[in-house]
Amino acid sequence: MGSASVQSSIKAVRWLNTLIDRNRVLFSVAAGHLILFLLMLIVAPFDARTVTGINPWIKPMKFALSIAIYTATMAWLLEHLPSSQQMKRWVTRGIALAMLVEMALITLQAARGVPSHFNNTSLFNAAVFAVMGLVILGNTALVALVTLQFYRTRPALSAAYFWGIRLGLTLFVLASLEGLAMIDRMSHAVGVADGGPGLPFVNWSTEGGDLRIAHFIGLHALQVVPLAGYLLSRLNWAGRRVRPVIWLWAFAMAYAVVSVSLFVQALAGQPLLRVW
Repeated sequence: MGSASVQSSIKAVRWLNTLIDRNRVLFSVAAGHLILFLLMLIVAPFDARTVTGINPWIKPMKFALSIAIYTATMAWLLEHLPSSQQMKRWVTRGIALAMLVEMALITLQAARGVPSHFNNTSLFNAAVFAVMGLVILGNTALVALVTLQFYRTRPALSAAYFWGIRLGLTLFVLASLEGLAMIDRMSHAVGVADGGPGLPFVNWSTEGGDLRIAHFIGLHALQVVPLAGYLLSRLNWAGRRVRPVIWLWAFAMAYAVVSVSLFVQALAGQPLLRVW
């Protein structure tokens, strides 16, 4: 192994230890979901059933991976928040509980071989979907609270990174509300039925509009926009007229425009690949 690889490994271990120290609860939730993703990846090939046209374990795999990334990100960002430790503990516990309940119900429905979302075929299935909606609404409220706290405080961070966190959280909350459009329609597809031909793994429709695309892009602003702010803050801006925070705002606005465009495209019943 070369010295560069050794240095990279050391940095990765240090980053992991830092993340654990920042928030052990959310780190544990993230690690548990990553393990769950790997287990489902092993189980899926041995299950011949299909749910809405795909292997029943594909959806919980996607959610497990997404939740792992989300909770690890919140573990990192909450440490920057100069609020009371009690407030951060309550937010941490609320997010952890919401994600555990959500994942448990999605996995339960996958094991039963029935859809977890938009499923009102029985009283039990409707109750499962309702509980999932409530816990996600609670999670969104907690993130909105964290977002508000970041706008009310000023941590000792570079301006670009700090605004990246603020705008990333804001776009995440707005993208979460896009889920209401899917609930109102009781479907994520537009112009076609759920479960038709789609892109590999994500299964975004290739025949009609799919509201999940804009939802996905918007939610991951939570990672992309703060990272952009951090990277911009690391550049050498000596002698340049434009400040890094201006570039960060431009990037965040462009990101928001792309997300909204994808949402409008889906509502028009157009698949992603036909335009892009």
